[in-house]
Amino acid sequence: MFKGFSKSLCCVSMALVASTTLAETSVWKATKGGETVYLGGTVHLLRPSDYPLPQPYETAYQDSDVLYFETDIRGMSQFSTQARMMMELMYQDDRTLSSVLSRDVYEQLTNYADSVGLPIHLMDKFKPGLLVTTLQLIEFQQLGYTPEGVDAYFDARAMNDGKSVGKFETLDEQIGFLSRMGEGNEDQFIELSLADMQEIESSMEQMIASWREGDAETLADVFVDDMKEGYPGVYKELLLDRNNNWLPQLEALFGNQGTEFVLVGAAHLVGEDGLLAQLTKKGYTVSQLP
Repeated sequence: MFKGFSKSLCCVSMALVASTTLAETSVWKATKGGETVYLGGTVHLLRPSDYPLPQPYETAYQDSDVLYFETDIRGMSQFSTQARMMMELMYQDDRTLSSVLSRDVYEQLTNYADSVGLPIHLMDKFKPGLLVTTLQLIEFQQLGYTPEGVDAYFDARAMNDGKSVGKFETLDEQIGFLSRMGEGNEDQFIELSLADMQEIESSMEQMIASWREGDAETLADVFVDDMKEGYPGVYKELLLDRNNNWLPQLEALFGNQGTEFVLVGAAHLVGEDGLLAQLTKKGYTVSQLP
C-alpha cells in the first residue's frame, strides 16, 4: 500500500545521485526505559536489482528476536484466503463500478482500461480496492517489479531462521480493509489511482530512491502530504486510521522480553501523523540507523 498517491515528483536523477552520498536508510530505533524496538519502512514490491537491501535492515534483523508485519503474510498467500478475498472484494449485490462511480470518472477508468487491453465490463463487479490492485500489478509487472518486497523477504528469512513473527492486523481485518477501500470516496480513490498510474515508473523510482536513503522528509512530502491535502478521505482511510490502530500495539511491544523489528509500509512511519512522530510525542527516543 505504499505506492504513495503523489501529485508531483522531484527530479528522479538527483534523488538517485543523492542516494549514493547519504549513509542513512529507512530503519529507525525507538527506545524507552531500556527497551528497544526497531522500525523498518517497507516497499511491498521490488525488482531483483533492488537487492541487497541497505545494511541497517540486516543489522536490525540480526539484533531482533521477533518480527512484526502489517498482517499475516503467509496466511494471506494461502489458497483459501485468496478465494475468500475474491468473494469479499467483488460486489455481491446489484452494485457495479458503473453504478458507484460518476459518469466522468467511469469514462476515465474505461479509457485507461482500454489502453492496457482490459475490457472494463470484465471488471465491473470489482470493488475499487480489487480494481486498483489489479491495474497496479499489471503496471508493476511490466516494469519488472515482483511481490518479493521487503515484507516477503524478511518473512521468509524469519521462517528459515526460526524467528517468531507477529502482525498488527488479522487476515479478516486486512480483507475487510481491502474490501472497504475507497468506499464512500469511490470517485476520489479511482481518480487518484489513475493519476498515479500515469507517472508510475518515475514515481516508483522516486519512492525507492527516497526509501533507500531514508529521506523521511521527501517520503512525507511527496507520498503522504499530497494525499492528506488533496484527498483527505483516502488519507484517513489508508494511513491515519491504521496508524492510530497500530500505535497501542506498537507501544505494548516495549513491555515484552527481547527486541522486536516492526516492518510496515514506509508511508506509515513518516509525516506528522506517522508512527515515528507519534512515538516521539509520547516520549520515546527515536533515532535513524546509519
